[in-house]
Amino acid sequence: MKVDVFLNDRYIGYVENPEVFIHHIREARRKGKLPKELNVWWRKDTNEIYLYTTEGRLRRPLIVVKDGKPLLTKEHIEKLKKGEITWDWLVENGIVEYLDAGEEENAYIALWPHEVKKDHTHLELTPLVIFGTEAALVPYIEYNKGDRGLIAAKLVRQGIGIYLLNYPLRLDTDTHILHYPQVPIVKTSFYDLINYDVHPTGQNVIVAVAAYEGYNMDDAIILNRGSIERALFRSHFFRPYEAIELRYTGGLEDRIEIPSEDTRRFRRAEDYEKLDIDGIVSPEEYVKSHQVLIGRTSPPRFLVPLEELRYGVSVRRDTSVSVRHGEEGYVDKVILTENIEGRKMVKVLVRTEEIVELGDKFGDRAGQKGVTGMILPHYDMPFTANGIVPDIIFSPHSIPTRATIGYLLELLAGKVGALAGRFVDGTPFYGETEEDLRKELKKLGFRDTGVETMYNGETGEEFKVRIFVGSKYYFKLKYLSHKKIQARARGPIQLLTRQPTGGKSKEGGLKFGEMEKDCLLGHGASLTLYERFSSDKVLVPVCKKCGLVAINDKIRKKVYCPVHGEDTEIVWVEMSYAFKLFLDELKALCIYPRLKIGPKE
Repeated sequence: MKVDVFLNDRYIGYVENPEVFIHHIREARRKGKLPKELNVWWRKDTNEIYLYTTEGRLRRPLIVVKDGKPLLTKEHIEKLKKGEITWDWLVENGIVEYLDAGEEENAYIALWPHEVKKDHTHLELTPLVIFGTEAALVPYIEYNKGDRGLIAAKLVRQGIGIYLLNYPLRLDTDTHILHYPQVPIVKTSFYDLINYDVHPTGQNVIVAVAAYEGYNMDDAIILNRGSIERALFRSHFFRPYEAIELRYTGGLEDRIEIPSEDTRRFRRAEDYEKLDIDGIVSPEEYVKSHQVLIGRTSPPRFLVPLEELRYGVSVRRDTSVSVRHGEEGYVDKVILTENIEGRKMVKVLVRTEEIVELGDKFGDRAGQKGVTGMILPHYDMPFTANGIVPDIIFSPHSIPTRATIGYLLELLAGKVGALAGRFVDGTPFYGETEEDLRKELKKLGFRDTGVETMYNGETGEEFKVRIFVGSKYYFKLKYLSHKKIQARARGPIQLLTRQPTGGKSKEGGLKFGEMEKDCLLGHGASLTLYERFSSDKVLVPVCKKCGLVAINDKIRKKVYCPVHGEDTEIVWVEMSYAFKLFLDELKALCIYPRLKIGPKE
């Protein structure tokens, strides 16, 4: 059997015995006769052998297995610890080798040493390599369902913390900073590898697993108002704004100043009240939505009245930078500088304090995310026999369907760590076991199951059931409810369709689509649709004879048909402006959209 051989995707010949050829290649590489960067891949579906020595290939180390036994022994590990041999020595002697994605297709890799059989070719250095960077930060992840591990990895990225220590000197967009971030009590070995203590993204909270008054049903959680007032999950949001004095052809240029009242698009006078004499807001000023931060005027573009061209009058237009719709806060800093072209540039950073409120989203390292369903006063929260009041009440109904047993283990481990004053190792496969944690908890004077007797905060009565209480690491996610709230009555419309704009930043409305319309029809509330779908209502003159939209000449105060002139009956028809636009687009395609006018019912 002839098998083609390619070196770095170039054909160099063929071999008749591919198994022997690949065996010789690998043995020569392990003995140092061939470069360690060489990888060989036998692609059996196309019956081709690929040899690669190119740069940029992702390669990872694996322990070589021969005759069902790993070449790396306990003696090697002891010598490594003593410093008698190095990692490079293991690679040079063929005990450990690097495989790329292609050669890995021909490898049979064992996860654990006791799983190695005769047909295995390699052994993983550690089972932890199956996790990515974020998943490796989840304690006891092997006890959770796979999809919860993926969700937890995403939540780790979304948590608000301190992303950089020099954040006061930067003007990054969409920046959240947590006031009092904490290092988790329950950690994995990866936390030390990534130096997580420098930039933590969460806080350790006391969690009681209980259904309470129905306000934590589904994924919602109940928060302690006393904890929030003591700055639990309090953060700041920073939003930068920027303005540049641009220069245009003809010597015209922008000017950063307080716009005068004769400026085009001049806003309300109160919108400019925070500006200083130079047209820039001062630091620590409190600004609200649409208030101007940097006053700027620009020269007229193209469309100016005929009188201005005749007399050479140049009316400037307002292009000021203002606070975004729906945002407010204090001016944190003002920076005056120049861009690369030497033009004046002003940057303003607005700081907003974010205190936890209803609807704010939280998550943990087990993939259990949810919003705040209730904020209870401290005196109404349930409390333990020792007087401990939880920060969060978590619904027990979220555990069985998600099978996040790691959530409960972390609660137990966090309780042990908080009481013993130490960090608990929750590294997957290697962490402290449930049995050891239970024994230590019992020595500390608590039930080994983690449950406690609790009392109703409103009545003082003892609950008839024991409630699972522990300490857990929670994230405040950057999806805050006040940034998602969107509503409007009147506002800007699109120029083309005359329908409301879309998106909160454009002061737009919420889309009411076909399925929403069908819901109202199904409920017999069809009259509500009249108000919903009349945002672009317009009266259009239509010729009754030919069915074309007539011309409404407002200057001459005449309405006539483009085909039959004034000698025909014109009827005013109420329709959506988007439909009238559709008729115009059909006429642009040389299609005759004839409207048949019937009696009004």
